[in-house]
Amino acid sequence: MKKLYLTIGIAFAVILSILSVDNSSGIMHSGGVVMLKSIALSFLSPEISVEILKTALDATLTTVVYAFAGMSISIVLGLVFGVISSEAIFQSKLRPVSKLFRAILGFMRAIHELIWAWFFVASIGLSPLSGVFALAIPYGGTLGRIYSDMLDDVPKAPVSNLNSGGGSRLQVLFYGYLPSASSSMISYTMYRLECAIRSSAILSFVGLGGIGYQIQMALHDLNFSRAWTYVFVLVLVVTALDAWSNSIRKRLI
Repeated sequence: MKKLYLTIGIAFAVILSILSVDNSSGIMHSGGVVMLKSIALSFLSPEISVEILKTALDATLTTVVYAFAGMSISIVLGLVFGVISSEAIFQSKLRPVSKLFRAILGFMRAIHELIWAWFFVASIGLSPLSGVFALAIPYGGTLGRIYSDMLDDVPKAPVSNLNSGGGSRLQVLFYGYLPSASSSMISYTMYRLECAIRSSAILSFVGLGGIGYQIQMALHDLNFSRAWTYVFVLVLVVTALDAWSNSIRKRLI
């Protein structure tokens, strides 16, 4: 009975939220159905030419480079902050230090990469560094939190043996915690890399270049066939990366 009430409550909330949307702002127009039909038909006839494909590949490469650069920085941030905020280094009386860094990680990942991009564009301009830093900070916060949890979940028996054998905290970290959690950490990092490529494409919409920028320009020109071509190339690249990351994860398991 509780499930029925919960379902009814959720359905009521969804319907109420839809009905409460104000459509009188004039942003929506009556030609939306015609436009959707045009977009759907363009899906079946993408613009395929040497010039467009070359532009798509170059823009996608830029997007991937942004993602890899941002992830490289985020991995370093995640490792450093993740280790400090876990039980691997700071214990007992020093736990407040770990809690402080965990709070910093929470702040880093609480702000979306698109908002970080606006901050960096406003401060250093439309530079590739704006996109790289906009990815690195929130992804570093996410990786740091997950790394910290993975290190805390390491079985205590091997770590206790190292401690009882006179190992220093760094030795316990490098020979106890990290080897035990490395497979899970690498697997999750590969997953976040896939997400970073999609986020990098979205960041292109703020003018940082890449495949997202090309899609935006095509949509502004109402050239939906060209936009679909760019989307298809992005999907192919993400699919290829997904297959590559899956092969790496299988080797680690």
